[in-house]
Amino acid sequence: MSFKQNLVRARSHIIFLTGLVTAFGLVGWLEGISMGSANTPEAVIETSSGINIAPTRPLTAQEMEWAKTAWKYFQNNTVTETGLVNSVDKYNASTLWDTSSYLMAVIAAQRLGIIDQNEFDARIFRALDSLAKLPLFEGKLPNKSYNTISLQMVDYNNQPSEQGIGWSAIDIGRVLVPFNILAWHYPQHTQSVKQVITSWDTSPMLVAGTMYGAALDNKGKTEYPQEGRLGYEEYAAKSFNLMGADVSTALRYTDFLKFVEIEGISVATDSRDPLQYGAHNYVVSEPYILDGIEFGWDHLSQELAWRVYQAQEKRFASTGILTAVSEDNIDQAPYFVYNTVFTSGKPWNAITEKGEDASQFKTLSTKAAIGWHMLYETAYTQKLVEKAAILADPERGWYSGVYEVSGQPNKAITANTNGIVLEALAYKQTGQLMKLGK
Repeated sequence: MSFKQNLVRARSHIIFLTGLVTAFGLVGWLEGISMGSANTPEAVIETSSGINIAPTRPLTAQEMEWAKTAWKYFQNNTVTETGLVNSVDKYNASTLWDTSSYLMAVIAAQRLGIIDQNEFDARIFRALDSLAKLPLFEGKLPNKSYNTISLQMVDYNNQPSEQGIGWSAIDIGRVLVPFNILAWHYPQHTQSVKQVITSWDTSPMLVAGTMYGAALDNKGKTEYPQEGRLGYEEYAAKSFNLMGADVSTALRYTDFLKFVEIEGISVATDSRDPLQYGAHNYVVSEPYILDGIEFGWDHLSQELAWRVYQAQEKRFASTGILTAVSEDNIDQAPYFVYNTVFTSGKPWNAITEKGEDASQFKTLSTKAAIGWHMLYETAYTQKLVEKAAILADPERGWYSGVYEVSGQPNKAITANTNGIVLEALAYKQTGQLMKLGK
C-alpha cells in the first residue's frame, strides 16, 4: 500500500487523536484544573484577555523585499552536488532541523511567487533524493549532522564520523513538518518523501508515547535520553502525530508544567530538573512561533505563546530594551547561545549549550521579531520589526539579530533565521502552512 494511501487511511485516527488533545485542553481550561506548579500549586491556565491573532493579508512591498532577501541565503548556499543547503553561510554542514528550514523556505518561496513551480519541484526532488541516500546512525535514523557535499555523517565540528554522533528526535520531528506538507499538498513528491523515511527504524526513538534521542557517552556507547522540554516537545510531537506515530505523552503540555512570574506575567516552564534529567528547559520564542505559523495554535499553545510574548513586551515597557529572544547562532565564540525568557531558575537568562553564562551575548532575535509581528501585529511588534528591518545584507540574507549591550548586529547568517523569516511572511499572506484543504 502506498504512503499516500496510508495517510488517507490514517485520517480518521489523526482526527480522533487531534480531537482528544483539543478536547483535553478545552476541558482543562473550562474546569480550571490545577497544573501542579512547584512554586504556585494553585496555578491554572486561564484565558488571557486581549489575545488577538492578526488576520492574513497580502504582503507589503517592503515585506516582499524581506522575503526575497531571505531567499537570497538559499540561493547562495545550495550545494550543487547534493541539492542540500548549508546550515550557516558557506559552512558545508547541516542538521535535519536546518534542512527542514530549507524545505520550508522552498515551500514559502513557492507560495509567495518568489520561485516558479519548475524551480520548486527541482529543488524538492534534488533535496529528497539526497536525504534518501544519507547513511543512518546505527542503521536506524539520521545522524545529528551531515556534510552537505559528501553526505557523510559528521560531528558538530564537521569532522567525518564513521559511527556518527546520534540522532535528535526533535530535529526529526521538525523535518516531518515539510514532509507532511509535501505529502498532503504536493502529491508529485509523496513517493520521494516515502523513499526518505522507508528505511528509518523509529522503534528506539518513540517508546510509550515519549520521544528519545541517541547520543554517545565518553566511552562511545549509545545512550537514549528522553528528549524534549515544554514548547519544543509538543511542537515536534505534532508532526509525528500526523504520521500516525504514538506520541500521546509527548503531546501533553500539562505533565511537567509549572508557572513562573516574569514581568507580572505567569509564564509556563518545564518542571523537570536539569540535574536529574540532563537537559535544560529554555523558554524561548521559536517553538511557539513555529507552532503558530505552521500548524496553527491549539487552545493551550495559543495561551502559552501569548504569555511568552507578553513577558517580552512587558520587559520593554519596564526597561526600554526591545526584547525578542530565542536561541541563535552568533558571530563569535561560543557561536551558539540560548537567549531566554527563563532558564536555569533565572528570567532573561542567556546561556551556552553547556549551561555557561552568556549574558554579554543577549540578543534581539531577527526571526523572533519578524515571527511575532506576522502573528500579532501589535504596536510593540511594529517596534521590533522596525529594529530588525536593518539587520540584513541584501546579497546574503538576514543577520541573526542585534546585541543588547553593544547595539552591534549579530552578523551570523543562517538557514534557520532566513527559513523562519520566509515561513512567517508566507504565513502572513497565505495562512498556516500545514492545513486541511488548499
